[in-house]
Amino acid sequence: MARTPSKKKSSSDQPHQASDGVAFEAKLWAAADALRNNMDAAEYKHVVLGLIFLKYISDAFEAKHAELEAQRTDGADPEDPDEYRADNIFWVPPEARWSYLKGMAPQPTIGQLVDDAMAAIERDNPSLKGVLPKDYARPGLDKQRLGQIINLVSDIALGAPADRAKDTLGRVYEYFLNRFASAEGKSGGQFYTPSHVVRVLVEMLAPYKGRVYDPCCGSGGMFVQSENFIQAHASGNGNGGKAKHDISIWGQESNYTTWRLAKMNLAIRGIDAHIAHGDTFHNDGHPDLKADYVLANPPFNDSDWRGDLLKDDKRWAYGVPPAGNANFAWVQHFIHHLAPTGLAGFVLANGSMSSNQSGEGEIRKAIVEADLVDCMVALPGQLFYSTQIPVCLWFLSRSKSNGLFRDRRGETLFIDARKMGTMVDRVRRELTDADIAKIAGTYHAWRGDKDAGTYEDVPGFCKSAKPEDIAKHGHVLTPGRYVGTAAAEEDDEPFEQKMARLAGTLREQQAEAVRLDIVIGRSLRELGYGE
Repeated sequence: MARTPSKKKSSSDQPHQASDGVAFEAKLWAAADALRNNMDAAEYKHVVLGLIFLKYISDAFEAKHAELEAQRTDGADPEDPDEYRADNIFWVPPEARWSYLKGMAPQPTIGQLVDDAMAAIERDNPSLKGVLPKDYARPGLDKQRLGQIINLVSDIALGAPADRAKDTLGRVYEYFLNRFASAEGKSGGQFYTPSHVVRVLVEMLAPYKGRVYDPCCGSGGMFVQSENFIQAHASGNGNGGKAKHDISIWGQESNYTTWRLAKMNLAIRGIDAHIAHGDTFHNDGHPDLKADYVLANPPFNDSDWRGDLLKDDKRWAYGVPPAGNANFAWVQHFIHHLAPTGLAGFVLANGSMSSNQSGEGEIRKAIVEADLVDCMVALPGQLFYSTQIPVCLWFLSRSKSNGLFRDRRGETLFIDARKMGTMVDRVRRELTDADIAKIAGTYHAWRGDKDAGTYEDVPGFCKSAKPEDIAKHGHVLTPGRYVGTAAAEEDDEPFEQKMARLAGTLREQQAEAVRLDIVIGRSLRELGYGE
């Protein structure tokens, strides 16, 4: 296993702090949530996130508008939409600018004015067509509370150049997605994968350049983390000092409201992406795409994917997946869309590593025998909002001898990370920065990344296995079967010496217990309770 030094977070990675020391995002959430009243979290999500999005693009617009105003004598036109589009800033028409909406916030017509603002932005920015929420005028939304939320959001600067550089809005948006997922419980997992789980995938695959694909992209977290990874390593590590321009984003999401969240999530960060809406299995939005990286968290054990209609699909190169479980349909869809040198990393339910039902074992065997499985990671339970069951990470490589790393043909790395993570509340666990660095560093050392250190098997944690080892286990891919148990700590103390030491300690503790009994008895007598 590689020894990976811990990295100190930069100031831009730290949570924004309010004046009383509470994280800025947490204060904003607490204030906004207080205004929710009896509105369901799933409904309220779109109310708040839509307003945050509108505030962001309006702030970015106003900052550019002021810049152009100062350049009028040089021929600049602050009311020319092309001036903004040239800098990847959305054009905001007068009726949609935040200053106007804030001034109208106390009015009973504020709901209709926000709807009109959203419609105007979509009209003038085709990439946002059909994306923004436009139901603020509905009778069920308290207009006084809506005005209060507008005033609350008005207090944060989101689109000024300095704030955009720190990704203030992106952090707020991500924080709110996180909290809404928690508030919605199981259904929240449909649109949000915890960022620390996404980071494991991204840190291991290290997608510096090429086509990144997620066919079940939820709110777009995989893409955001990919961009964050590239920007965090923009000075080297193989990407030539370049940032996001070296990758292109491709995705698909079947749930329409979640698709809208993804489009907004990417738009506020200026990430240009091709996100299709529709059922990936039955209406593949990118049928000819061959991706350099696949990053995904597909629905676990989906039994309603209508697989009986796709028995002869060309994607099933390793066996027809069962109609009652889409796990291996997803796996083969990922493989189908990988470029000849492509890598895939994705989340699946633990059952995918060992199930033999309905032909799944034979499909897994065929994938193993094709030497596509690069690494398997077992994760602890309680990481997700949508399920308490433990999950695993699969990493596939189309070619283990493509020259990008060392020749790994005939080898598969197993990592057992089930004991990692820290409980952040009574039901949820998170992987720490150190956990992520240890898992990713081990994989990088094993596959031969430059400057990643030397790999070695660590009992109880990681093991590099051969095809014959996997065959002996019936092609089951559960890491615990391969890594063994952690080595016991060495104890060089002679038995007689240890027993003498322990007996001495016991006598000292017994004497201390007698002394304490006397002290307690004396105290009770002084209080009138002793004999």
